[in-house]
Order: sequence, then structure tokens, then C-alpha cells
Amino acid sequence: MADQDIGAGPAPALGAIPEAGGVHFSLFSAHAERVELCLFDADQERRLELSAGEGGIWQGFVPGLGPGAEYGFRVHGPWAPRIGHRFDPAKLLLDPYARALSAPLRWSAGLMGQGRDTAALVPKSVVMAPVAPLAPVPQRSWSETVICEAHVKGLTAEHPEVPAALRGTYAGLAAPAMLEHFSRLGVTALELLPVHAFIDDRFVVERGLRNYWGYQSLGFFAPDPRYGGPESFAAMIGGLRGAGIEVILDVVFNHTGEGDQNGPTLAFRGIDNASYYRLHDGGYVNDTGCGNTLDMSQRVVRRLVLDSLRHWAALGVAGFRFDLATTLGRGAKGGFEAAGPMLSALRKDPVLSRLKLIAEPWDLGHAGYRLGEFPPPFAEWNDRFRDGLRRFWRGDAGMLPDLARRLAGSAETFDKGGRAATASVNYLASHDGFTLHDIVSFSKNHNMANGEGGRDGHGENFSANFGHEGASDDPAVMAAREARKRAMLASLFFAQGTPMWLAGDEIGNSQGGNNNAYAQDNATSWVNWPGDAALAAYVARLAGLRAANPVLRQQRFLHARKRADGLRDLVWRLPSGSEPTADDWHNPAAHCLCIELRGAAEGGENPRAAFAAFNAGGACRVVLPPGAWDLVLDSACPDAPELPAGASSELAAQSVQLFFERS
Repeated sequence: MADQDIGAGPAPALGAIPEAGGVHFSLFSAHAERVELCLFDADQERRLELSAGEGGIWQGFVPGLGPGAEYGFRVHGPWAPRIGHRFDPAKLLLDPYARALSAPLRWSAGLMGQGRDTAALVPKSVVMAPVAPLAPVPQRSWSETVICEAHVKGLTAEHPEVPAALRGTYAGLAAPAMLEHFSRLGVTALELLPVHAFIDDRFVVERGLRNYWGYQSLGFFAPDPRYGGPESFAAMIGGLRGAGIEVILDVVFNHTGEGDQNGPTLAFRGIDNASYYRLHDGGYVNDTGCGNTLDMSQRVVRRLVLDSLRHWAALGVAGFRFDLATTLGRGAKGGFEAAGPMLSALRKDPVLSRLKLIAEPWDLGHAGYRLGEFPPPFAEWNDRFRDGLRRFWRGDAGMLPDLARRLAGSAETFDKGGRAATASVNYLASHDGFTLHDIVSFSKNHNMANGEGGRDGHGENFSANFGHEGASDDPAVMAAREARKRAMLASLFFAQGTPMWLAGDEIGNSQGGNNNAYAQDNATSWVNWPGDAALAAYVARLAGLRAANPVLRQQRFLHARKRADGLRDLVWRLPSGSEPTADDWHNPAAHCLCIELRGAAEGGENPRAAFAAFNAGGACRVVLPPGAWDLVLDSACPDAPELPAGASSELAAQSVQLFFERS
């Protein structure tokens, strides 16, 4: 390695910043005694000491260095776990602000043990040239948004029309076959499972598995190299944006992949354990169930989060879904504060506040379930929609009131603080749980491949197998399953709120009953193409109806209030055409509910009225409201054309019908 000096001088930002003549390096550590910058060339290591500056920033300028240089840090300080310090200069540490890593992170036994050098076992941080920010494009409104949750690798790993070299990569997501598929299905946003650099942690490696989902992040600025490099990621964003598709990243700022006190020292723990993590009596607070919890009461942690989000926003990312977002609202004493410093900083940020922000409104800590408590502009994953719709279509007793709440956008939960009716992100299935096909094919989990004795995963899936567990070639069973899937999908697209569906559900993808496939980087989790083309065409029809009819996707909540024309914006009806009484609402044997929709009373818009019937029971006749109506969709006859309707309609078992008022 050529000789290099290190000079003083303030770095413009944390991380490695190339400038004319060299690279600025800066690292935060409030409690370090010395910080060494380690430069690597052909596996040779050269160490240069950074200078201590104000505010715990260690910095230096290396002349003659440029993009592509590989580096890491060794941080010296006390080993005193009882007071929160775990410094170990034998550990080569990743730069928390690294824009790229030289290789994927993977646990090995050699990473463990105090004083054991890890330079040969961990990837290096890579200096990256500044990336020109993408020009901003108009955001899709929430009322137009249809989200598809997807895994970068799993979506294309087995797609025959994606070039083999691109399958399972960032580039594969923007392949022509995928863009055509997304556009045909009306997808406006891809919500990608974590792409931040993450570790294959000990728990999965020792069982011969891999961390497939990626919820063990360590590099909050670096795209995980398993799927490609920064250039490939940027190209993916450009390709999707060109097709009118936004990208939402699932981000994990609640914990890191270093785990508890028995985990490896890879970055934050060795840089400044006491500043980055929430600690109690020298141990880690574990509100996340993953061994540690990032401390959002610390200014440096909030800065890390905001800097990371702005970095991805500059690359063209349109929004973020915050994993275990309750943790972001926990203050110094551990309680949740909706107006606390982290959530407030996101709301006030001039860039981030304009993006799509979605909270997973829970964590595993005390009082962690906070559905409906996140302030605007946050939307939230609504698990009550998932569970309520599954139970209604399974035929559980007494589900009419819950169905009504879900179809109306869960207003009882979200209609406060000026929030929009799109705040509820409605879904039937996500990465965490059964796929839609498995909801109608399995009555219990089949998770033995995870190596946990089948004890992992949700215990209550609100699923049904129609008398046969798993795949069946019985025509009656197959027909019943397909009917329920179509009815459930119609419920998703015709409910107020923001619809999200799991990639692969549109083609009948199955995980063989595994409802916790976090470690299954194989055909279990990969989308099985080409799948059910007829179901995909049906989903495209549902998306088209929603896009063309604003009454199905309103910004304001509906509360059966009178409009200027004297008509109510929402009317619930029984199949008989009458409005439900209190006894009807609480009838445990009632399994059919109808909804009449118009533009919200508070709004000036006057979209075409809609009437929809949802029948989880046996076949029945539905009386339509007064007026002239067209039957535009019958989930029992998915290919039937639109037809004028009479005064009533025959409604099949396990089906949905949608009518629009004739112009």
C-alpha cells in the first residue's frame, strides 16, 4: 500500500466524503479514547489516527485517496459493560455512514470473542463518489396509491421472462417483463422488504439457513450487495419511476443486527455502545425482540435516521415503511410519545415530510401496540383489517360490525387529528404470515423447515383449509378456495383506505403453509411464476375499477352524513334492502352486508355512487337501492361483462358484487 498521510480539517458530513485531492473521513463516538482509520489494499491494512473534534466527531483527510477505496475503523476505549462501554480495537468496524460494502455480512464463529481480530472476516466499507440526486417527480396521491409488497430477490428469482443474470437483483425488478406486470395490475408503488445491508445472523447460520427477509440491518446507507451495487439500485429506481411506479423502502431503525450481549461487534457496539443503544444495568433493552433497541432519545441516533432517509430520498425513493415504528416514538424513559423528538423531526423535515411515511404501529415493548396513534402525515399498517376480513370470509359469527368498520377505512381508529381516510394501509397478507392462497389452504402453520420445531410464526392465522390441508386436486375444494380468494381481494380493493397486497398473491403463490419464511431463501419464498394468469387478470380488473371510480378511494371519512343533495354519503343495508337494526348488527348468524357509497358530505366532489354486497354465507338475493344500477363486477363470475341490473340480484355464496349508479 502506498504511503499516505492523514491531515486535519472538518469533514462536511459523517462518513467518507470524496473531495478534490482526497477523502474526508468522520465518525461519531462520544466515549472513544482513540479512533484508527484502517485502509485496505490487497488485504494489506494501514492504520491512520483520526483527530478528536467537537461534539464527539473524529475526523481526518487522506490525500490521494478516491472512490473505490476500502476502509474500516478500530475504536479504542474502555471495556466496561456495566456502564455501557464495549470498546474492542481488535474488531474492524463498519462505517455506519458507508454508502457501499465490499461483500455481504455473514456471521461466523471467528467474529466472537473479545480481543479477536476480525479484519479478515468482515466486509469493508467502500468510498463512493457522490451521486447526483434524481430530479423530483410529482408524488402519487394517497388516494391513487396501490401498494405491492415485494422481496427484491424473491419476486424475480424464478421469473422465466426476466434475463437469468438479472433474476433476484435490483435490476431484475425493472426488467421489461416486471414493468409490464406491475402496470397491468395497477401497481403504483412497490414496497420493498429491507434493502439496507444486513447480516446473516448466528441464529440462521448455525441451522444452515439464511436471513432472507433482511430485518437485521447494519448499513443504513448501503444497498445490500446480495442484490447488486449502488449503481444497480439507482438504475432500478430510474426504471420503475419511468413506468410511473414509486419505491417505498421497508426500513429497520428499531434495532441492528448486532443482537444482544452475545452478538458480534460489527459497528455501533464497538463505536459507541452507550450512545447508540438503550441500556439497562449494562444490558440491552429488548423492545424489538431482536436483542437490542436503538436509542431514539439520543441526538446522534436521530441524526443517523434522518441522514439515512434523506440519502435514499435523494436517490429517488418515494417513501418509507418503518418496521416496529413504536420504537421510533420511545423517549428516554422508554414510553411512547407520538409528539416525541424522532417522530416530530420526521414530520417537520422539509424533504421527508412530503414523502409517503408508513408506520408498523407496534413493537414488543411495554404498551407497544399503537395502532391509530401515529400523527399525520403517517399512514399505518392496519392488522385489524387483515384479521377482520379473514374472519368474516371464514364465516366466523358476529363479524358484521367489524366488516363495516374495515370497509369504511377503520374510521373509529384513524379519524382524528386531521388524518385522511387513506391513513389505513389495508392488507390481507404480508411477508409475515400466510400468503393469500395459504389462508384458504391451511388450517395451521407448517414451519418445520425453519428449524424451530414448528413453534415459530403466528399461532392464529384465521385461515381455513376447506376440508383438506394443503394442495388439493378435488374440483369442489379448488373452486371454493378460488371463490374465497376472489371475494377477499374484492373486499381489499373496494374498501376505503390504501390497499396493499403481497407480491405473488395475484397469481396464487403458496409457501406450503409456512407462515414465517424469514429464513427460507429458496423456492418456498420465491414467487412461483407464471402462476394463475386468470387470477392476475381479475386483480387487474379490480385495480382498474378502483382507479376509475374515486368513490372507492376517498380522502375523507364517511359517517353517513347528509350531503348537499340530501343523500347520505354512506348507508349500510341488509340483503333485503332495509337498514340494519341494533339486533341485526349483533346477529351472530348474519353473514351478508351491503354498502351504498357516495362522495363524502364534507367534500365538493360528486363521484358516481356505488353499491357493493359482501356475502360470506349461502347464496341469497340482494335488493338494490332505488335508482338505475349497473353490475360491474361479480366475484363469482369474474369474466362476466358489465350488465344493467334490475331491482335485485342473485348473490352467490362467498362472493362480492359491485354496482355503479347509471349516469
